[in-house]
Amino acid sequence: MLRAALVAAAAGVTGRAGAGRAVATVAAGADFPQPAVLGAEAVLDVRFADVAVPGYGTVTTRTYNAGIPGPTLRVRGGDVLRLTQVNGLPPNPPHDGGHNRPHDANSFNLHTHGMHVPPSGDADNVQRVFVPRTAEEADEGAPEPQYLTTVEIPAGHPAGTYWYHPHLHGATATQLVGGMAGVLVVEGDVDEVPEIRAAADLVVCVNELRLKDGTVPDFTTGGSLAAVPAVLTVNGALNPVLALRPGEVQRWRLVAATAFTALSLQVHGEPGPLELYQIAQDGVTFAAPVARDTLGLAMGNRADVLVRGGEPGTYELRADGVDGPLMTVEVAGDPVDPPMDLPAALPQGKPYLDENDLTDPGADREVVFHVDPGVFGQPFPNAYRMLGSHPTPAADPGGDLTRDPAYGLFDPDHVNHTLALGTVERWTVRTDEDRPEFNHPFHLHTNHVLVTHRNGVRLDPPVWQDTIGLAGGSPGDSVTFLVKYEDFTGRTVAHCHQLQHEDLGMMQLVEYVETGAGQSSSMVKSQTVTGLPSWRQVSWAAPAW
Repeated sequence: MLRAALVAAAAGVTGRAGAGRAVATVAAGADFPQPAVLGAEAVLDVRFADVAVPGYGTVTTRTYNAGIPGPTLRVRGGDVLRLTQVNGLPPNPPHDGGHNRPHDANSFNLHTHGMHVPPSGDADNVQRVFVPRTAEEADEGAPEPQYLTTVEIPAGHPAGTYWYHPHLHGATATQLVGGMAGVLVVEGDVDEVPEIRAAADLVVCVNELRLKDGTVPDFTTGGSLAAVPAVLTVNGALNPVLALRPGEVQRWRLVAATAFTALSLQVHGEPGPLELYQIAQDGVTFAAPVARDTLGLAMGNRADVLVRGGEPGTYELRADGVDGPLMTVEVAGDPVDPPMDLPAALPQGKPYLDENDLTDPGADREVVFHVDPGVFGQPFPNAYRMLGSHPTPAADPGGDLTRDPAYGLFDPDHVNHTLALGTVERWTVRTDEDRPEFNHPFHLHTNHVLVTHRNGVRLDPPVWQDTIGLAGGSPGDSVTFLVKYEDFTGRTVAHCHQLQHEDLGMMQLVEYVETGAGQSSSMVKSQTVTGLPSWRQVSWAAPAW
């Protein structure tokens, strides 16, 4: 009954239930595909499904509600998000390889990526584990387990584009490259701007699938996922076609639901580029639209853009380094006359911080993404470490730290950062990779961060983000940001959002505590930053990130 109701309710998806497997067909007509839309109370059914991906073929993978991506959840500030999650996956095979090795791919949990909501209890708690039935329970016909996630969304939560995905350490990469991800939209003030309200509101969710013979390979070696060519779909299809009239404005909610691949996006055609105007980054609305020729999205980033149709013709959304277009845009039909307007100003999603707000101006936190090759031997030889001012302690502090089996690797029992509510701190995060293709996006759960500097250059204005791409080079990228810890206590994580690296140990435990409840004092002295602009008064210009 539950499976049949779920499949029947999914817009654009038809299917049938059977023996723990759903069979789904993603609609691929002339209309641009859109995920099914659900509200604040929903069921997310997780099981293997045979999904027809237009332009590719049928893939067998773990899904939310038998689709790639999962349904879009639309909520508002003040809502309570109640998600019942059914684990219809088979039992997990035994694992004895340690917590920083891939394991338990048939267990999961839920992360509401970018949301400012509680990180504990049954909310956005990535320490929960939603296990499947055991083999014995399945043989006995026990019901499939159900798990409830309840997220109270603050009334003043920024309106914007977020997303959800599983975040069980050791299983995240496998599940995400199989398509387990969905978009989460918080509706609010920006949606009521007349020019935005008049525009078509379209989800453009880029899923990165890693497929071999139509399935996701088991994550059994360091190259078993990374070496498989990526299949990049938009709303579950290869290169779908989007219709746009000359002079028409559409709002695209771009979501990089990728685990391995950063996206540098452009829209070009024979007539030239399309006009792109970014209005939000990672769910936080800008003060005004910003014209873009290229839009950079690290793994996990989102960007809301307004797109206006220009000269009739065929255009393509492409990403640097990716063969073929992600989607095709056909500008055709009767022109909109006069052309639709763009807004001159927007309700800015969050007020800025500046260095005057720092609780301790003489101290920084520092994170350094670092890889030591050949530490462990095959099949996972490399040590993916988070170093800096708060690394996980070494097993042998007096030994060779480059060979240490614990130093800088995730330890679920060690709190790396104790962060007091109400405190404003400055972090510097960098990668020491020397190859540009290696990217270590930094993601802090629960609180957005305000990026003030990239590679030592001050951004004017700064940019609110929840995930920050850090490419390698000579030197590798670095960023400085300010962050205020607000509203919610509990344990959560900061980590690399190249999710293979996270599963292999590139993650730290964070604990938000009440003010005065044991805030860590182990910080490092920062360099003096001078020439502070008056950010709260500046006009909006394109930030150079």
